[in-house]
Amino acid sequence: MAGRLKPPGLIMFTLRNVTFRHGCQTPIFDGFSWHASRGERWAVLGPSGCGKTTLLTLLAGLQMPTDGQVMVDSQPLTRPRPQTGLILQDYGLLPWASVRENVDLGLKVRHFYGQDGRHTPEGWSPVQTVNSWLERLGLAAVAGQYPAQLSGGQRQRTAIARTLILQPDLLLMDEPFSSLDALTREDLQSLTLELCAEHHLTLVLVTHAIEEAVAVGSRILLLGQPPNRQPRLLENPGAGQPGFRASAIYQAMCQAIRTELSHETA
Repeated sequence: MAGRLKPPGLIMFTLRNVTFRHGCQTPIFDGFSWHASRGERWAVLGPSGCGKTTLLTLLAGLQMPTDGQVMVDSQPLTRPRPQTGLILQDYGLLPWASVRENVDLGLKVRHFYGQDGRHTPEGWSPVQTVNSWLERLGLAAVAGQYPAQLSGGQRQRTAIARTLILQPDLLLMDEPFSSLDALTREDLQSLTLELCAEHHLTLVLVTHAIEEAVAVGSRILLLGQPPNRQPRLLENPGAGQPGFRASAIYQAMCQAIRTELSHETA
């Protein structure tokens, strides 16, 4: 996979003067512009109804802007792209399929449609096998079990394996750890950081938890009540560093964001 990656620092995606509304409602985004460079880790925070999930669906190509343009990897986004991975809160696993079959599902679809999502592939094969991903994510022992037999953490690991085996360059996560207990949540946050570093993924993590955003996102996007016109950006270079969660800088960042967001709900 390293051979197809572009040098770090290049723009991964851009929102150019994006407006998005449902029908005649107040626009969620109104002339909104934002971009991320390849390999950056972003966390997106904001009050309920501010457009966090809408932002992900725009980046995933599942919804199109009312006006403006979304560019991903220098191309206008007109439909979902195979190189974008999307992981949802409810995992999206097939309940009648085993862990191994769920992880293998994406490969079967890719081999049928090809890397461009339209054509039969010519010689495409994954860099890592299903078995290697099961081992990497600690799922080998439960490979034959079904989602109902798994813990929440194991189900989320399965969803991660199914996504990353397709070699995405952009990973979108919508509150993926919110239903997990605190220790499992922190374990999967750390795993996500490791995988992003290993595979040079650009990450956009939507969360409602301030502590999670500060632990994962080296850059943080704050959204407010609609319409969102100007992005509010925070630099958080300590995210992912050893001992960061226990540091005074971490606590100060969490408090600063809590104060900032309190104005949105006051």
